[in-house]
This record gives sequence, C-alpha cells and structure tokens, in this order.
Amino acid sequence: MSKTRTGGFPVGFRRGGTAWQKDLNSLIAFARQAGLEFIDLNRDADTAGKTVAEAGFRLGSVDLPDWTGLASADKAKRDKAAAVNSQYIRACAALGTKCFFVAVMAEDAATPRAESYKYAVEGYGALAPALEQTGSWVVMEGWPGPTVFVTTPETYRAFLRDCPARMAVNYDPSHLIRMGIDPIRFLREFAPQVRHVHAKDTEVYPEAIYEFGYQTPALFAKGHGYGGHAWRYTIPGHGQMRWKEAFSILRDAGYQGGISIELEDENFNGTEAGEKEALTWSCRFLASC
Repeated sequence: MSKTRTGGFPVGFRRGGTAWQKDLNSLIAFARQAGLEFIDLNRDADTAGKTVAEAGFRLGSVDLPDWTGLASADKAKRDKAAAVNSQYIRACAALGTKCFFVAVMAEDAATPRAESYKYAVEGYGALAPALEQTGSWVVMEGWPGPTVFVTTPETYRAFLRDCPARMAVNYDPSHLIRMGIDPIRFLREFAPQVRHVHAKDTEVYPEAIYEFGYQTPALFAKGHGYGGHAWRYTIPGHGQMRWKEAFSILRDAGYQGGISIELEDENFNGTEAGEKEALTWSCRFLASC
C-alpha cells in the first residue's frame, strides 16, 4: 500500500462519476492492485461505505448530502437540511469516516453574499451535536464556484472563527493556484485546521494570461477541459504545486489524514484506461514525494 515518502501519509482517491467507477467492487479491485489505501465516497456513503469497509479499505471523506439547504434563507429548509445531514453523519461515522466534505455555497445566487454567509453559519452550526458526538469534522473545499463563498484566506478565517460546529479545511492547492493564491503560504497559515487533502494540481499558461487574462472569457480561442483559457487542472506533478514542501508542512503540523487523488485532467479523463493510468501514476508520484 502507498504512503508519501515525506510524512508517511496514506494515498487514496476520490471516487469519480464515470461508468467504470460506478461498479464499486471493480473499483475496489483496481484500488487494491494500484496500491491505493482509501476511497473518498460521494453522497451514497451510508450504503456504499459498508462495501468499502468490508473490503478492508478505509473510508476517507464522504460528501454531505445537502449543501445548499444549510445556507437557505428559509429557516425551515435550513433545519431540514441540518436534520438530514446530521443523520447521515451519524450513519457514516459508524462505518469509520470522520471527514464530511462540502463546498460552502449559497442556495440562491441572487441572495447577497453577506446574507448567505450568515445563513450558512447558522445552518452548519446546527451540525455541531452530530459532529461532536461522533468526533467528526466538516471539511470545506475552496472551489471558486459562482455561489461558493469559503474559498480564500479571508473567508476561511471568517468561517472557521464564526461557525460553532467542528469545521476544518480540505486543502486543495489546485483551486488556490487557479485563483493566484500562494498554496504554500496558505498551508503554512491553515495547516493546523487541515483535516483532508486533495491531490490535484494546476498548470498555468503565462502567455495565455497575457492574451486573455483571468476574468474575461476568450472570444475565439478554445479553452481547456477541466480548466479555463489560462489554466487547467492536472494530475499531481504536472502542474505548479510543490508537493514535497507541502507534505513537510503537514507533517510538522501533526496532520493525521490522507492524501486523496482527485482526478480532473483533460489528458486522462473520459476513458477507463486513461483514468486508471492517471490514478496509478499519481499514486506513484505522491509516494515519491
């Protein structure tokens, strides 16, 4: 089984949505062959998690089932989402996972961000009893989607401070690089709050930044799959990220979690052979860091 050379962190992966990954038993067989140690599941972990655990794999993170409801302007919706998510937390924690994955996002893009933020603090705060009883954490990914508002150092600091639940950081450097935020500086600040790590990289194209910038879509040029015109997501080692330095920071901070490959790369995604090749290569690369 694979661990990083620096820090000895187990290497696993996030289950994708392509056809071959939907066959869980086949996916587990591949993971075993590739030397991967754990699997991150989506919103079906309360049922699929038993199969993973019985096969001898550890559950990494699992997705909470209702993200936007927790930030709804309607208190009844927030309460319902909190109840559904709390039940799911208890069911999945019994299977061994302690990390519940989200992107903290608004329910309605038309609602002012400051208002949605207040609703989310209240909605996620209602998960505190279930998280405390199970010793679990909500891990927030900083994907800079149009309605996501925990993405930057400013917003991570605020939510970690303001929300009374057990909130933590999902460290995914690919999003930080895409936004122009130094991923190593971010990690030095937030390493004590990191409970889960995504191994995904980003390649940046300086010439394309000059040609198109970051904000305005190109009019004529074709963009990248899993990316924009000036950047694209890649497998670890094909982008800008300094992985060994990151693992050293995590080790020194006492990080106890795993390193989860999240596969989004136009050079590999889309075929079973390509995705298996990418996961295998990524695992070997991370083990060498």
